[in-house]
Amino acid sequence: MQIRQATSADLDQVAPLFDAYRQFYRLAPDLPLARAFIAERLSRGDSTIYLAEEQGAGLGFVQLYPVFTSTAVVPGRLWLLNDLYVIPAARGRRVGHGLMERARELGLATGARGIFLQTARDNTPAQRLYEALGYRRDEQFLVYELDLQQHGTTPA
Repeated sequence: MQIRQATSADLDQVAPLFDAYRQFYRLAPDLPLARAFIAERLSRGDSTIYLAEEQGAGLGFVQLYPVFTSTAVVPGRLWLLNDLYVIPAARGRRVGHGLMERARELGLATGARGIFLQTARDNTPAQRLYEALGYRRDEQFLVYELDLQQHGTTPA
């Protein structure tokens, strides 16, 4: 298995993995949407994507976005680990562990203060992985989200 940073040349490998990741979170399959989304991220350099592959076949990926914190004692860069996916046939082979290690290496190489992520409450395999790697569940802050598609106008 090899894990390397994805480029635009890897679009045909990463897009189906991203589409499968979206389906894992109960979204409808939409390969054209997944392809367009990943193509835009790669062409704009909005995110860093690592691809795990074996003999040219994609096994999984991790996607991170740079963000900044202004409330820490020392403000600085953080990485949002937004997407992690391993195909079912490759689970249990430490692919996720390897992808998470590459994410950690990116954080260290960029002098980041840390990496944060969110996962579904029922995604216990991922939670076990994160906790085994030293990630700690935040008990202090709540996560809120505003769906601008439903609430695009200013409330009265």
